Amino acid sequence: MADRNNPTRGRASESTYSLMEFMAEYPDDAACLDFLWRERFAPDGHTAHCKKCDQPRRFYRVKDRPSYDCGHCGHHLNPLAGTIFHKSSTSLHLWFFAMYLMTSTRCGISAKQLERELGVTYKTAWRMVNLIRNQLMSDDVEGPLSGSVEVDETWHGGKMRHSDRRKAAERGMKHGPHVKPRATVMGFVERGGRVVAMQVPSRYGYTLRSNVAKTVAKGSTIYTDDYSGYSGVEQAYTHHRINHSLRVYVDGHVHTQTIEGFFSLFKNGVRGVYHSVSVKWLQGYLNEYTWRYNRRDSGRAMFIDLIETAASRAR
Repeated sequence: MADRNNPTRGRASESTYSLMEFMAEYPDDAACLDFLWRERFAPDGHTAHCKKCDQPRRFYRVKDRPSYDCGHCGHHLNPLAGTIFHKSSTSLHLWFFAMYLMTSTRCGISAKQLERELGVTYKTAWRMVNLIRNQLMSDDVEGPLSGSVEVDETWHGGKMRHSDRRKAAERGMKHGPHVKPRATVMGFVERGGRVVAMQVPSRYGYTLRSNVAKTVAKGSTIYTDDYSGYSGVEQAYTHHRINHSLRVYVDGHVHTQTIEGFFSLFKNGVRGVYHSVSVKWLQGYLNEYTWRYNRRDSGRAMFIDLIETAASRAR
């Protein structure tokens, strides 16, 4: 829940972290570096364990360098080492602002938009977004899902253009979803809880059932549509189906509306923000949307979660 006593937000605002708060807490590179230093090495801002002395020592900031020196032996500690910021010529403040923008939006932000916001080249903006998305927003869910879990799969990719249909017809190929290669995305969501989305190689029953076994704890209750690929999961789960073939979408507590809502959010975001996503980078985009979805009701600022992950997930 938002802090109603914060003067930088209106009383009716549902924001958990505003732009004014970001600019006040992280106004420059020094403030961003100090955060990483405290998170990784010195919670009090001064005392850290010196590997050379093999005991806690007081460290001091090195002038004109993003590092700290032991006051006793001069051993260096670099808060950026091993992080996505290491050896980057881009300002650390711009990195933090990019992470703020990616966490303050519901449907994502494109590298082109980030280029305009930060005043960097498109190549730099794309690299920043790619590293944040694929290294900080991945592996978000710990442990298998349990309880009441909805499972569904969907195609990723647009419809065929008229020119593609004409060329396919000239080659004697029938129109249909298999004419244009499209990726398959599988999604799982606990009702009232976490979501998991992954790219899978096919819609074959073995693939779907294998991923269900890996992602959902045995004994849970599973809700799917009437696709035959899910037949057999009832051996390890309580299985309920909703008959989409007869255009039945809700029957009491039996439905897959929650996971379909997540797919709708993802597809509308891709269509409106990115326009197109290649299969090569698809899982990264799924991770980003999953990461935000799983924190939507936490009441904690997503930006704070992300920068703490950046500090703790050193390579």
